[in-house]
Amino acid sequence: MELEQLADQSTGGASTVAVVPPASGRPMGNISPQADATCATCGSSLGPDPGADAAYPYVYAFGRVEPRFPRLDVEKEFAQAVGRADTVNLTDRAALQQVLSQRQNRYLVRQLCWVLTIEGLETYLLQPRDPAELDLLIEALRPAPSPMDIDVVIGRRGPIALPQMCNGLMIPIVIFDQLYSFDRDSFIKSIPRPAKTSAKEYEPMAGTLLDRIMQMADNAGATDEHRALNYCVARYPALYATVADAFGRNFSLRAIDVRPSRLSTTRKILDVILSCANRQTDVIEQYFVRVDVTEEFPFLVTAVSPYFER
Repeated sequence: MELEQLADQSTGGASTVAVVPPASGRPMGNISPQADATCATCGSSLGPDPGADAAYPYVYAFGRVEPRFPRLDVEKEFAQAVGRADTVNLTDRAALQQVLSQRQNRYLVRQLCWVLTIEGLETYLLQPRDPAELDLLIEALRPAPSPMDIDVVIGRRGPIALPQMCNGLMIPIVIFDQLYSFDRDSFIKSIPRPAKTSAKEYEPMAGTLLDRIMQMADNAGATDEHRALNYCVARYPALYATVADAFGRNFSLRAIDVRPSRLSTTRKILDVILSCANRQTDVIEQYFVRVDVTEEFPFLVTAVSPYFER
């Protein structure tokens, strides 16, 4: 549940605190594995064996991180921590963020479930590979959340969570190595823009590309195609400049496709193709970038260039 009635220890009354979906921060050793692969050095059921890639695919996903209570005792323990804290004039979400940010309450961060929701759907339970990265989960809790908030998770998808792990929530576990958070407007303003294009013109164009990719059907960031797309939109500003230039020449963004590159041999290389159509003549122009998605962190192979069908 997202709203929990928490006992106020100082007054005996009740207050309502907004809480995010549960995703356990416990070490992977506490997860009952559904596969035989075991990491001998990290205690994780997601072993370092490259042959396990098919069973445990990489994830590069956009969504929103939310905390949840996995059990009643954790909820009551959190209520006591809130009662001891100075939360006067704070919203429920701001109180949540403040309490979890305090060092003495770090144990609660490990006990909570942390869920990544994508397009409003609970998609992954998040666990940091390194306990030191619990701070990234706390940073994802905005005191004043907005629908425009975006969290990017990079890691590896594991087995489905057992029912007792997060209050009956059975979704895939993702062991993440990187998590960073931003809001849509700040991100768009930070994208370098061409000198000849004003911010007033450029920002709506950049927003169109960002929204188009984030809202693509079933983009959970777990397929190679979606990982390539999400990498481009998060890390490659030249793609935005290409779309802005097309809009400036009276083109519209017609389609975004991802195809295996002819350069793929021993590595997974994908072509991300943008198709733009002239609004008057319907002439199509295509541009593409090549992205290597062989391992966990995608990277650019070829800069944006004109694309010609063969």
